[in-house]
Formats: sequence, structure tokens, C-alpha cells
Amino acid sequence: MKLVCAQNDLSARLSLLSRVVPSNPSHPVLANVLLIAEPDRLGLAVFDLSLGMQVWIPAQTEVPGSITLPARFFNDIVSRLPNAPIEIAVDEVTTTLTCGSGHYQMQGISAEEFPALPELEDSQQVVLSAALLLEGLQGSVFAVSSDESKQVLTGLHLSTQSKMLEFAATDGHRLAIANSAIETPDIAVTVPAKALRELEKLLGRQETDLTLRFDPGQVVFEFATEQGMARLSSRLLEGQYPNYNQLIPKQFERQITIERQLLVSGLERVAVLAAQKNNVIKLSINAAKQQIDLSAEAPQFGSGEESISAQVSGDDLDVAFNVKYLIDGLKAMNSSEVQIQLNSATSPAIVRPLTGTKITYLIMPIQIRS
Repeated sequence: MKLVCAQNDLSARLSLLSRVVPSNPSHPVLANVLLIAEPDRLGLAVFDLSLGMQVWIPAQTEVPGSITLPARFFNDIVSRLPNAPIEIAVDEVTTTLTCGSGHYQMQGISAEEFPALPELEDSQQVVLSAALLLEGLQGSVFAVSSDESKQVLTGLHLSTQSKMLEFAATDGHRLAIANSAIETPDIAVTVPAKALRELEKLLGRQETDLTLRFDPGQVVFEFATEQGMARLSSRLLEGQYPNYNQLIPKQFERQITIERQLLVSGLERVAVLAAQKNNVIKLSINAAKQQIDLSAEAPQFGSGEESISAQVSGDDLDVAFNVKYLIDGLKAMNSSEVQIQLNSATSPAIVRPLTGTKITYLIMPIQIRS
């Protein structure tokens, strides 16, 4: 195998792929990146038996072939090379990199030992725009759980709801749902959040259509590039995802319409105090003054309060939230104004943007001790 490719192309893709490589692989070859040299292009792939990624970059291929190389070691070298053409030459499993005046050798493992990435050719499929997918992820994936003991909650649930594709995530304290209008076949899969975050980085800002293929155990995302198909595959999470729609109240006694950025800025300032005591912030609804007051106390440091004008309907109420959760949800929305709906200091509150992507964000209050 022998080829020449651009250092910046190779480095950009290796830094992305290296994130997928397992730290403690079950087999040595899983710590490697697979290189496949074909006419005019070089394929790069990594796979940890759960999550896999394959991309292509332009290359001048003199001798087609394949090899696997230690992914992080390879990435560390390539990222430090000058922005110039890199020659990659393989003799059996010994690989030589030549770039400018530098020459580096490393030992690889035969490509035959590298496991095949899932293809799912006979599976169901959905075609959607990358922009639509990224909007759905932005409005929901931040709310997934990091608790591995509740594994199904560490994923994002994708399902078909009333001719819409629904993205849902919950960690038991909050729930984020984003909806996109698209005709799709019936789908109900739970995809690990890690895979979707890597997919976001892989897509970047590309304006393209993306194909989602799935069967009972795997999902594959594919999109076309100038060099060939870029592909990310992932196992699906097992288990029944919670029936989250039953958690959303149907009626509300209180409603607040408020400028989103003003609220975020006020929350971030008061959060400096809240961070000193469990991130708890109190939100006081004042219907007479048509405003809400944000406050937090830290006994050893002091206290802080912000008042923000709002359109308020319903009776006054004091309610407390985890300020980080509240900020996370608001930052996932692009609307200039948001609506907050709630019933009591102990029942779920709902935050929705007034324009843009349809997002429903449920957050549970924290009980205030009097």
C-alpha cells in the first residue's frame, strides 16, 4: 500500500475518529484505525464493537491496500506534522510516514483482523436533512442521563408521533422533547447519546441529506461526501423507554412569557450564589408587578436577586429549581421569547420556545424548606 494525502485532511479526520477508540479494548486491533487505500481516496474507520465510524479523504493512491495502525499514536504524530503532503507506505505491517524532512515508522496489525462495520442493507430506513437532525439533537440530547445504572436513559429516544419525528431525553429530573415535521415510517429506537454527539461532530455544518437505517439491535447513519459515504453505526440501547408523554400536565394555572436571553443572563448571575449551595435558585412570580424575581442565598457568602419584566397570568407563587437544569433548557432554544407554564411549587414546570423548533422542556421543582 502506498499513497499521498494532505496533512490537514488526515489530521482533521483522525482527531474525530480517535474519540471513538476505546481506552481498554477487548482486542488489540480495536485500538487501531483501519486505513483502506483506493483509487483517489483513503478510507479511515474505527470500531469498538458498539460504536463505529468510517470516513473518506482525497488521496493519490499508487498502490491500493489496507492496514490498521494504533489510532491515538497515529493521530499524535500526524497532528504535529507540517501542513504538507504526507506519504504513507506500507511493507507488510511496517508503515512509514514521510512529510517534509520527517520520517516516522510504526507497526500495524493486518486489516483482516479488523471487525466489519454493520451495513444493515435489509433494514428500515428514514431519509432526513442534516439540519433537521441537528435541530432535534440540540433541543433534546442535553437532558440525557449520565447514570450508567439506568442505561436506557443514557440514550436519546427517536420515535414517530403524529407524522412527526420526536427526539426525547430524560434523566429522571427533567425531560426534553423536540419535534420535527417529517413523513417517516414507524420508528421507536433509543440511541446512545455518545453516538449522537459524535454524529454531530462528524456532520459539522454540512448541508446534506442523511439516511438513518435501523433494525432491532443497530442503527446506521450515512451521508454522502465528495469522496464517498461517511458512516456512523451504533448499537441500540435495550429496554422499554419510559412513557414520558404522560408526565406532561394538560392544564396550567400559571403562565409566564419572558424574553429568553434576559432570563438566561439573570439566571447566570444569580447562579454564582446558587453554586455555593446545591445550585438551588428561587423563582418568585409577581402578578401585580408583572415580573419574576430570581434569588439565591449562600450563608457564608451572601445573597443575590434579579427582577425581570414578564407577562404573568395566574396567582403569585414561589418555586425553586436547579439553576443549571433551567439554563441548559433555555440555551437549547433559539426563540427570542419563551413561555413557562406551571401549577404549583411541587408539580412539573414546562418551558417552551414561542418560535423555531418545537421543544417541550419539563423540569421538576425542588421543594423549598420554610
